[in-house]
This record gives sequence, C-alpha cells and structure tokens, in this order.
Amino acid sequence: MAKGQAACPKTLATHHPSVEAGALVPLEKPSVRGRCLTRTFGTGEVRTTALQDVSLDLYRGQIVLLMGPSGSGKSTLLAVLSGLLQPDSGQVVTLGKDLWQLSEPEREEFRLRHCGFIFQGYNLFPALTARQQLEMVLRWGDGTSAREARQRAGDMLDLLGLTKKAHLRPAQLSGGEKQRVAIGRALIKEPSLVFADEPTGALDWAHGEQVVELLRLAAHERRATILVVSHDARIVPFADRVFQLEDGCLVEPDPAAGHKLRSVP
Repeated sequence: MAKGQAACPKTLATHHPSVEAGALVPLEKPSVRGRCLTRTFGTGEVRTTALQDVSLDLYRGQIVLLMGPSGSGKSTLLAVLSGLLQPDSGQVVTLGKDLWQLSEPEREEFRLRHCGFIFQGYNLFPALTARQQLEMVLRWGDGTSAREARQRAGDMLDLLGLTKKAHLRPAQLSGGEKQRVAIGRALIKEPSLVFADEPTGALDWAHGEQVVELLRLAAHERRATILVVSHDARIVPFADRVFQLEDGCLVEPDPAAGHKLRSVP
C-alpha cells in the first residue's frame, strides 16, 4: 500500500468554512460535491491508484487551492470533479446534477454552459488570433452578438496586457502570452465553475499575480467556484482554502507551510 493510503480520510472539508459560535457550520449547499472518489490507471503490476476514496466539497465564492507533489493525483482529481475523467467509483454532484449519471453529450453541454477550463497545454486553436479565441467562446457558447463579443474580448485582452497581441495567432505568441489568452478564454463568459491546472506555470510573477487577481475577482465578486491545482506557493495568500494531496489522498493542510483553512463571508 502506498504511503498515506491507510489514513486516507473519508470526508474532508465538507462544510463551508464559516465560524459561528466557535464552530464550523454549513451555510449553503456545495456547488461541487465529490464523494468517495477512486481512480486507477493501468493493470496488474503497473496498476497505479491516482485517487483513493477522496471526498471534497467546493463552494461558491471561493478559490480552493489544491497542492501536492508531482504524481499525487491533483490533475486527476480536477478532471474527475469537472466531468472530464470518469472515476472508477464515487459520485460527483455539481450544481445539483449527478455528473457521472449524465450521458456524454449531456456532460459536454453542461461543461459548455457552466465551466471554464485553464489547461497546462493552453489548448488554443492554431488558426485563430488571440481576439478570435475569446470571441469564439462568447459567440458559440452564449450566442453573444459579434459586436458585443468583440468588445468584451478587447476588454479582457486589455486586462491581461495583451491588447497589442490581439491580432497574433498562437504560433506567434510566447508561452506566457498563450497562457494568458487561455485564461482569458476561460473567464470571459463568467462561468459558474472554473477549473485551473497550473494557471501561473508559464508566467512570471507580475503576470501570474495579475491572473490570480482575475480569479479572485471571479470568485469574490461574481461568486464563481474556483479550483486551482498548482505547485506555485505564491498563490497560497490568494486562496480561501488550501489542501494537500499526497499519494491520492487528501490530507489536512500543514499550518507550518502556510496552508490554511480561512473563513469566507
């Protein structure tokens, strides 16, 4: 058995962290509820347990930061909670929908309507300019008019410091610029849920902090639910909750490392 598996908690962080009379109390239903999630890869001697009996609740208006060493299962958990990767067992209820009881077309429609994704690999369309990447999301997903889509795309590119790059295609952009376009694409439709895998990984901290501020704005002012997977400890002060994943199991945050569970109004 891998290190940490024997003590893997059944349920962790199942309450909205608000203090009332000195105790944690639930204020609202979680927007994402994962229960007893297990996921393995491979077979036989090469079988690997990426997640083991993980339970986690995510709430509106919060940035939850998931940290841990490479191979600990962070990206797998993000993919399972967001409906991109089916667990071997367990349940994910998102915005009242039992995600893995939906058909694949229904999950695709759900993600299109409610989710924004930030991937390590950018996933930009090579033939589209930076502006068109953002406009497409609005025109296709929300049915926004061409004029409004162009205006909103321009505003987002300005926030990201990319106005002068609006006419360039991905091959003409640096890694950091492509990452910022991908982040803008995820946030521009103001989704209810944002799933971000290493969103600051390709960025210097000046731009990384700018991106984290945009995520915080989405959470605290637009009441989005945001899950961030990252190795970047500089994000910790911006997060509302921080959790550690080790050997496929969630463990309590380590206060000595600055990982904390914070109250959110």
